[in-house]
Amino acid sequence: MISQWRLRAAFAARLSEMYGQEVPAYTTLVDVSREVNEDVLRARGADAERLGSIGRVTAERHGAIRVGTPDELRQVARVFAALGMHPVGFYDLREAAASAVPVVSTAFRPVDGEELARNPFRVFTSMLTPADPRFFDADLRSRLESFLAGRELFPAKLLALADRAAAERELPEADAERFLRLAVHAFELSPEPVEAAWYETLERISAVAADIGGVRSTHINHLTPRVLDIDELYRRMTERGIEMIDTIQGPPKWRGPDVLLRQTSFRALAEPRAHRTPDGSVVSGALRVRFGEVEARGIALTREGRALYDRLLTLVDQRAADHPEADRGDLARAVWERHMPGAERELAAQGLAYFTYRVAPGRPRDGSRPPADLGALVERGWVRAEPIVYEDFLPRSAAGIFQSNLSGEGTRNNDHEGTAYDAGWLSEAIGHEVLDPYALYEQQQNRSLARVAGELELDGTLR
Repeated sequence: MISQWRLRAAFAARLSEMYGQEVPAYTTLVDVSREVNEDVLRARGADAERLGSIGRVTAERHGAIRVGTPDELRQVARVFAALGMHPVGFYDLREAAASAVPVVSTAFRPVDGEELARNPFRVFTSMLTPADPRFFDADLRSRLESFLAGRELFPAKLLALADRAAAERELPEADAERFLRLAVHAFELSPEPVEAAWYETLERISAVAADIGGVRSTHINHLTPRVLDIDELYRRMTERGIEMIDTIQGPPKWRGPDVLLRQTSFRALAEPRAHRTPDGSVVSGALRVRFGEVEARGIALTREGRALYDRLLTLVDQRAADHPEADRGDLARAVWERHMPGAERELAAQGLAYFTYRVAPGRPRDGSRPPADLGALVERGWVRAEPIVYEDFLPRSAAGIFQSNLSGEGTRNNDHEGTAYDAGWLSEAIGHEVLDPYALYEQQQNRSLARVAGELELDGTLR
């Protein structure tokens, strides 16, 4: 029998192999990421594994897919449930981008710490929003919804195997092989000709809308390895002649602790795609829809820490507007150095980041009683604080990656009021609760505090 986590690991590996065959620059990205990680490990030793073992970091991937309807999203949820992956977080990219990105998103991932350590594969999944009148007028919405209703992304056999794996938390080897083969095939780029006129109609609204609603299939848009030094990776990829997007999205490179998520990518490549013209003939063409993203993950921030992060981004925006000639990275670094705590201990003391706590093996043995205060326990060597890695995404960064790889800005009519979507709506659409990432991190931290209190025989709750 093949357990869910082994299914997840095998699916991630096969998807990576398939994507490397279809997008060779992705293989280069993985190779350079591995080289950088090995160099960082040699230079920094155990400190390089502070946010995950090198085995986990090397195997880690996140993917991105796009679907068109709530029904399709429900089917995606069934496929990922087979792999022990749950919807976590709600992201509204319509509000995070200056250009037209008419999607709302969630991420499917494991949520249990042990499952994340085994294989942390996650898939950022976006759904088109045809009901938003800022992007789609009534006629185009009707045509788009009719087109989407007439396609099938996932065969019934795949969904049946997925439901069985989700219910039984494993599959027999032969069924696991069938499931993996069907699942990987569902995310391959289809050779079916693109209806040129229809695709171009949607592309005038948004390249993302065209990629989702302009074809009769879905596909993996990017796969993302994890790297320990994203600035060095950016430099090495550029040296190899790979065209990277202009910036690294997320927090700046600075002297303090890495927090949340930094991302960049190589630019979407012009890939050959057959086009069917209005007269029915099929001609050669090209589309830019797939790219290679890479990420560096940091410490998960609490709600208060995230609020500080967002305030600092706003401050950087203001400084950049006031000093357009200045380097944005330098401006951001100066803001971070002034306002963001410069050490993990300060982040913990101010309640800005999540940690797991463990009783230190070398704790005092002189018969003294441990203090009841968490800060004092850490300060006096009774307890160790280990940062919790950020497993989720940043809507502004995701939108920035999308924007950097679009063929045009698209159109958005802000005279209309946008259609409201939120985590509750998305939960109902998927048929599964969209989990709150902050609650997951807090539960992980609180469980560790309860263990510490029990081991040290402390009364009350540690905070």
